[in-house]
Amino acid sequence: MTKKRRRAGLRLTEGGLDLLMPLHLWIGLTGHIERAGPTMQKLCPDLQLVGSRLTEVLEFRRPRGVQIVDDLRAADGQAAHVIFRAQPRNSLKGIVIALPGDQGVLLNLSLGISVAECVGRFGLKSKDFAPSDTTVEMLYLIEAQSAVLQESKNLNSRLQGAKIAAEEQAFTDTLTGLKNRRALDHVLAREITRAPRNRFGLMHIDLDFFKSVNDTHGHAAGDHVLQQAARIFVEETRTDDIVARTGGDEFVLILMGCDNEKILTRIAGRIIKRLQAPILFDGAQCRVSASIGITVSSRYKKLNAGQMASDADAALYQSKHRGRSCFTMFAPP
Repeated sequence: MTKKRRRAGLRLTEGGLDLLMPLHLWIGLTGHIERAGPTMQKLCPDLQLVGSRLTEVLEFRRPRGVQIVDDLRAADGQAAHVIFRAQPRNSLKGIVIALPGDQGVLLNLSLGISVAECVGRFGLKSKDFAPSDTTVEMLYLIEAQSAVLQESKNLNSRLQGAKIAAEEQAFTDTLTGLKNRRALDHVLAREITRAPRNRFGLMHIDLDFFKSVNDTHGHAAGDHVLQQAARIFVEETRTDDIVARTGGDEFVLILMGCDNEKILTRIAGRIIKRLQAPILFDGAQCRVSASIGITVSSRYKKLNAGQMASDADAALYQSKHRGRSCFTMFAPP
């Protein structure tokens, strides 16, 4: 005859219950909360949970229609989904456990998808979760991953900034801060692809007597003259126009959207007049002037950057032969 093994009743101290289920609620037969886990109470800092009616604290989404304890007892072993009635209405998920006799019902809950928000809002630590709960470790991993991703973004941003700075430096004349020949070639190629929709004028400018300034007053004076000339070119053009230094004392201006010869010659005349005034350097008067050659994109049936540059250069040398300090509009033979 087989002997039946007698099972000992499971007894758990309240401290043990808090440790295993820090987010539990023990509901008595009257529907009032008899006991709340320490973490559960942290989620309601302004409310004394013990003694409160359960349905005044929580709204049940699952099981539906919970009004009294008997409704919960009937859902023994079922999943629970509840939302706090008070703001910020955090959502909890867990399971319903009907206790034997007249002990009521135990709700063992967890934070679910609201865990990150609750950890931040209520300052929860690892001790506020069950020892077997890996939630905090997962949060640490997520935070570590976020930190790595953010650092990666920061690094990419710095690299992008360095790339932009390097490209800008590659397109900039270091002495005057103007565009250089490389940048000019890039802009010309771009504008030619947009023609004839986008028309533009091109000026080739050479500083007359610049070699004499260098020979008489030194290279520092020459650098100063170039910088002052660059400032004049920028001041006499618009923000969208391109001003480039293409050689020692040679400059090219691209006047965006302007192929009106009268307007271009007026601009050239102002530049010439301003450069006729002496430029002071260290007490000395440095005198230069400007010879200018001009062409416009609308003169060409088929635009070619090399041809435009060559024509502006030819017009420039006509200005030189005419006695300097003047401009010439290119006219095809």
